[in-house]
Amino acid sequence: MQQLPLGVRLRDRASFASFVAGANALAVREVGALAAGGRGVVWLHGAAGAGKTHLLQAACARVAEDARAGYLPLREFARGDAALLDGWHGLDCVCVDDLQMVAGQRPWDEALFRLHRDIDERGARLIVAASAPPGALPWALPDIASRFAAAAIFALQPLDEAGRMQALRLRAQLRGVDLPDETVRFLQRHYPRDMQTLYRLLDTLDDAALAAQRRLTVPFVRDVLGG
Repeated sequence: MQQLPLGVRLRDRASFASFVAGANALAVREVGALAAGGRGVVWLHGAAGAGKTHLLQAACARVAEDARAGYLPLREFARGDAALLDGWHGLDCVCVDDLQMVAGQRPWDEALFRLHRDIDERGARLIVAASAPPGALPWALPDIASRFAAAAIFALQPLDEAGRMQALRLRAQLRGVDLPDETVRFLQRHYPRDMQTLYRLLDTLDDAALAAQRRLTVPFVRDVLGG
């Protein structure tokens, strides 16, 4: 995998196989097609926990199997120099996360314009995630606003309750964890139901179960999570 020197690592479990699409099948199909060799620009937007970062990292990992790819989380680099983006020219696929963190700042808008133009001229791939669609962001540079408005734009919808249970079971299965149905129901009844929280809980429980050589029964989960 091509890695850029930014200290950014992809999540080991961020793959298309571990993503439950729910109502987002069209967006997943479009991002997957781009990662498999397509060309163009895709813009994903939606609430936190809808799966934007997962899809970006899954696409980056897929492209990096046989080409040059990079994942840039702007939440971590928004206070830095916008010229950072100029170092990403020439990659086969660039995945930019949390773009709302910099949109409207003139130096970043200009750097994004240069990156977009480079992607377009080479027939490469650009996948962007933000909290809102392009038309809702306060761009300082009209040229980049119009370019992103022409992207394939998808609003990601959070999973419903059945989808969240399916996603949690799938994550556990991929980790080799036995997650009984009653434990899933317990977690959903007693903790926030967004996937970021549920995945963090699963990570905590998996580590505890491995250390204690215990199954993830409801009593054990209560002990680990403090009630």
